[in-house]
Amino acid sequence: MKKNDTKIEEKGSTEESLERYAPLTQKMLASRGITSFALAEQFLHPDWQRDSYDPFLILNMEKAVERILSAIKNDEKIVLYTDYDCDGIPAGVILHDFFKKIEYTNFKNYIPHRHEEGYGLNILAVEKFAEEGFSLIITADLGITDVEPVDHAKKLGIDVIITDHHLAQDGKTPEAYTILDSKQKEDAYPDPMLCGAGVAFKLVQALIKRGQFAQIQEGWEKWLLDMAGLSTIADMVPLLNENRLFAHYGLKVLRKSRRKGLNLLLQKIKVNREHLTEDDIGFMIAPRINAASRMDHPLRAFELLSTDDDARAEELANWLNHLNDQRKGLTASMIKDAKGRLLARELFEVIVIGHPEWEPGILGLAANNLVEEFKRPVFVWGRDTDGKIKGSCRSDGTVSLVELMSNAKEGVFLQFGGHAEAGGFTVSSEGIHLLEKELSDVYRAMDKIIKTETVDVEGELSMDDMTWDTWKEVEAFAPFGIGNPKPVFLFKSVEIVNVKKFGKAMEHLELEFRNSNGQKIPAIGFFVSEKNFPKVLLGRGEKVNLFATLEKSMFRNYPELRLRIIDIS
Repeated sequence: MKKNDTKIEEKGSTEESLERYAPLTQKMLASRGITSFALAEQFLHPDWQRDSYDPFLILNMEKAVERILSAIKNDEKIVLYTDYDCDGIPAGVILHDFFKKIEYTNFKNYIPHRHEEGYGLNILAVEKFAEEGFSLIITADLGITDVEPVDHAKKLGIDVIITDHHLAQDGKTPEAYTILDSKQKEDAYPDPMLCGAGVAFKLVQALIKRGQFAQIQEGWEKWLLDMAGLSTIADMVPLLNENRLFAHYGLKVLRKSRRKGLNLLLQKIKVNREHLTEDDIGFMIAPRINAASRMDHPLRAFELLSTDDDARAEELANWLNHLNDQRKGLTASMIKDAKGRLLARELFEVIVIGHPEWEPGILGLAANNLVEEFKRPVFVWGRDTDGKIKGSCRSDGTVSLVELMSNAKEGVFLQFGGHAEAGGFTVSSEGIHLLEKELSDVYRAMDKIIKTETVDVEGELSMDDMTWDTWKEVEAFAPFGIGNPKPVFLFKSVEIVNVKKFGKAMEHLELEFRNSNGQKIPAIGFFVSEKNFPKVLLGRGEKVNLFATLEKSMFRNYPELRLRIIDIS
């Protein structure tokens, strides 16, 4: 049941309902399985009151809220223990802002050091909390797999409330005081796909509802949607159901952000706050937040998002931007080294490549690039500060990485985890030399998805359809992401008027087309060249089939409607 007992009722047949929309909108709705006017209106026009769910529908929410309110009443020392990525860090900001708003001071935020402590709750940190007199730990974006650290906290007299969105390992959950995770089997929450910050936001909603704090005006919590929306988009959860609300309203709040550090960072990376999009989060903001844990300490990224101090905000924005530049340089060097070595040797079904000096925090970025280049699963490794061989892996979509690693011989991995598309692993110094052959043998024996290089197309358009009216129809489906991909259209047999390279290294491509009125229609491809699309080499006058998405560019603050190249045939 939805908030205020509101229900969406389907009325009329599919044909009658969707006929109220323009043909292009009808086609895009149908491709997303939206078959009635009521469902279409809910998707195209999100409404917070109508579409958000009561937080108390999450299993154990009542118990969690009672324990936290009791801790507040008794002035207990509370630790907010969150993950170090662009889901956990904003989740920590959400909880921090709530406690600051109610003027509660007996708490601290804690984010583990990625390389020194690793992922999740750890025993050494728990022991330190006990020494310092903390009696309650609230996690965000982690904890569901931390059986031993939670048991240890319990023995030391610390209650642990886990808020997470991951799956328990082997169905075994820690014996925490209570657990908020809508992926638990017994949980009937209407949206089990929230990110970690989404769950943290629902907890704050519930605390405000029960606590009736004098310091909090009605609706104040909506200012926290900037962090919930940032994480929802960055963590690549499906942008459907309540997540669509978080993304939609999160972007609205981000465009009016009061956060000094974030606003300064946006200025430095030349992102126009008023026109902020999901692409800006995915390609500009999230990589910089994640760079903190990959290259330094994540607490500084947390501070950037939470500080009220002008000077500190300026310092942190400069630091994070510089850190991201360092990360890009190291990643580029790693990828260049890897590609050079791979092109000089035989390739197996699964690639395993690494170097003891490679930085573990950026291995996943390198693996992503190598998967795109070599079209097969890739495992990239380096040596961590503890001397262990650790790595990240990415799939090309033909096989589940968890299944692949699970089917390897016992003892091949010291530790591994993840999901179908991405994962992490630890192996011995001796075992790393045998890993590529072992995984390739397992890969050959597994049932695999037959992967084709086809492009999913929403429909066919002409250059005459490139109008702001068409853009408005497409924009109504934003924000785009997992579960709601950016629509790709086919422009059939369109003539190239001009070909141009741009960028410092001439690494980007612009094709020029014209509509029937002679108006220029630009099509942009970043980090592509003529070698990616051989037909473009023929240049002016050549007719091609262009697969592209529509986008509104605000370069130099001037709106321009253009195409983003996906493929050319």
